[in-house]
Amino acid sequence: MPSKLDPLSVPYRVGVSLSRFGWLLVVGTVSAGTQRLPLLVGLFGVVLLATLAYQVAYVRRFSYELTADTFDVYSGVFSRRSREIPYHRIQNVDVTRNVVQRALGIAELAIETAGGGETEATLQYLDADTADELRAALSRRKRGETEDGATEQTAREREALFSITTRELLLLGVVGLDLRLLSFVAVTLPVVLPSVSEATPLFDLFRVAPFLLAGLAVLALAASMVQAVVSYYGFELHREGDELGYRRGLAKEYSGTIPLDKVQSVVLTENMLARRLGYASVAIETAGYSPSGDSAGSQSAVPLAERDHAYALAQEVEAFGDPTFDRPPKRARTRYAVRYALAVLVVTGVATAAVRLVEFTSPVPTATLLAGLVLVPVAAHLRWANLGYAVEEDHFVARAGFWSRRTQVVPFYRTQTIAEQATIFQRRRDLASVVVDTAGTHGWSAPSAPDIDARRASDLRETLEARLQAALRARRDTVESAVQRIDSDTSGEVDSDTPDGRGGHDHGDERPPE
Repeated sequence: MPSKLDPLSVPYRVGVSLSRFGWLLVVGTVSAGTQRLPLLVGLFGVVLLATLAYQVAYVRRFSYELTADTFDVYSGVFSRRSREIPYHRIQNVDVTRNVVQRALGIAELAIETAGGGETEATLQYLDADTADELRAALSRRKRGETEDGATEQTAREREALFSITTRELLLLGVVGLDLRLLSFVAVTLPVVLPSVSEATPLFDLFRVAPFLLAGLAVLALAASMVQAVVSYYGFELHREGDELGYRRGLAKEYSGTIPLDKVQSVVLTENMLARRLGYASVAIETAGYSPSGDSAGSQSAVPLAERDHAYALAQEVEAFGDPTFDRPPKRARTRYAVRYALAVLVVTGVATAAVRLVEFTSPVPTATLLAGLVLVPVAAHLRWANLGYAVEEDHFVARAGFWSRRTQVVPFYRTQTIAEQATIFQRRRDLASVVVDTAGTHGWSAPSAPDIDARRASDLRETLEARLQAALRARRDTVESAVQRIDSDTSGEVDSDTPDGRGGHDHGDERPPE
């Protein structure tokens, strides 16, 4: 029998809908004056009644049902809509609750299917316990488990993997600070501040600049720490069968599942500060849309942990080893140095043109930006030193980035395309890049071996293609073996019923149905 939404969905949905129109009443009151206030209040009352009637109809006509093979959703006020979502297509099931929803004891459940660009079905809103039970039931149906003994089996298989500590939560706010923003402010202040000091004598460049930088750093740090606490308070990660489950959030609580069989790649991220402190984070990339993830197709599995612990947790998801990275040849550094030097020249030229257009004089000439050329060799070396790739038995591992270093682990059987490419500038230095694309990575986020020797790139592409074909054959053989084993077990059960192996009474020459 189809189930319904929680009755408290009606007042909450009405409140959310009216909050979108409440500002119209305020603006109308200010612009029209108090004389037309009764008219505005009456109009607001009509909107309230219409909204209430619609939400009551929506909740009454919304229902869902767990069938043998699909999760069915029925909705619609003016036009009816029915959706059948096969269990094997379900990728993520997320439950979210903000502060008001927690006070009312309701929750929102969102279902994402593999390859979808948006949430397939959203149930607004269920009783909080019902939402958790429905999520667990959908997980069991995905795994093909029966309801008998499911609770006992789930409790037995549930394994705690990670729980964030208060220290790690505060460190997350520290390492989450975007240092590139502060470096940008440090470069632009000497150019912008002199124009302010001319208009206001109280401003002195050498006195104010350090305090402004310190103040901006403190504000940015405070904002980063607040965001970390609000987003990842109480973060927990556990393993339940072939799924990972998580729970996090303070103002808005998220809980959901990450199916391990849908994982496209595992990404370890260490920004410059995290590397110095010995910490890293782990994200799991899946195909399609991620309703509560950090980005499309990406979900945070471990927001911050000690580096060794983060690698161990990543290996729980994908069983890769300790990779030894191959770097690009040293002539790639020269390419990076030329690129960065051209960037400094362009920035200097644009800044000089801007100063002349606005016609203000500065005691610090824009030509001082050319001092950035001194840092070009250092920047080129750091970029080169943090690049690398490794080919393991079952995985391709790529590393890149200095400010924020990303180590991406891709199982071969998840690879969609392997591309070898070389720009005109790479060909001049006999370099090429090999890009490994999956369903969860696109464009710049795809793991790659950039700027390696052109001949080595061709060999690497052939090696990766061979590993991909071998991985696909191995998985195909595994599936076929599993199917044969199931067929054998099924036929064995039938044959064991009777001596003649027909699974029934002896009917002489009668043939069993095919």
